[in-house]
Parts: sequence; structure tokens; C-alpha cells
Amino acid sequence: MEPRIDYRSLAPEAAEALRGLNAYVRRSGLLEPSLVRLVEVRASQINGCAFCLDMHTQEARLAGEGEQRLYALAAWREAPFYTPRERAALAWTEAVTRLEDGHVPDQVYQEARRHFSERELVDLTLAVVAINGWNRLNVAFRTPAGTWRPPQDGAAPS
Repeated sequence: MEPRIDYRSLAPEAAEALRGLNAYVRRSGLLEPSLVRLVEVRASQINGCAFCLDMHTQEARLAGEGEQRLYALAAWREAPFYTPRERAALAWTEAVTRLEDGHVPDQVYQEARRHFSERELVDLTLAVVAINGWNRLNVAFRTPAGTWRPPQDGAAPS
């Protein structure tokens, strides 16, 4: 598959704005970085974004996430490797990403509220919004998987 458009070079301010949303979620400190990474990978699986899957699984591994949890993420409901809070976040991610029915089910919201404060749930939703935005840009413009490289400073992603 050939890349279509390099949106980052054509609209750097827009890419920076989306990076700013990611930075806000990380700076707020309300959500565990490992949870945000699971959300990013799960939404990218749903959206079929190979570039984001490659990037975020690499980031997760660099930050210490285990292969077993990454491999089983698509089947998280059947896998025993996730905490109740992570399960609530993954269900929320799926519901917010898949709006086919035009709503997020009350049951999913109620479970998320059992594990997240109102502010945390706003931040979680913003994390889902951000990764869905990146997924749509990278899928639409066919950003090639395998081109992302970790930062050269050697620091693990937060």
C-alpha cells in the first residue's frame, strides 16, 4: 500500500494540536500511563490502524508492558490479565470508538463510573478521542507501518 498524503508536513499545526491533546492527558496524571497505552492499542486494533498499532505496541513494550497482555488485548474479555479498572477502560474505549448505535450504553458508563472519577472519565474519553483522531488520519492517508522509531534519548515513553 502506498502512502497518500503526508499530513504532518502539510498541516503541522493540526498534528501539533492533536499531540497537545495527548500531552494534556499524560500531564493530567489522573490515568496510569500503562492504561492509556492499552486504550491506544485497543482503539487502533478496532480501527485497523497498522501504523498506530506498530507505534503503540513498541511504546508499551519499551515502557515494560508484557507481550502476553498485548497479544491478548483483542480478546481482553476472555483473558485474565487485566484489572477491573483496565477492563472498564477497555469497554469504554470500545463503546466510544464504535458509535454505530449512536450512543454509549448506560451499562458501560455505569461500570466506568465505578472505576473512574468524573474527571478521570473525561480524561479517558479525551485519550480515546485523540487515538481515534490519529487512527483516522493514518488510515485515510495510509501512513506506512514500521516507520515509527522510538525517541533517541533512550527514555521510555510516559
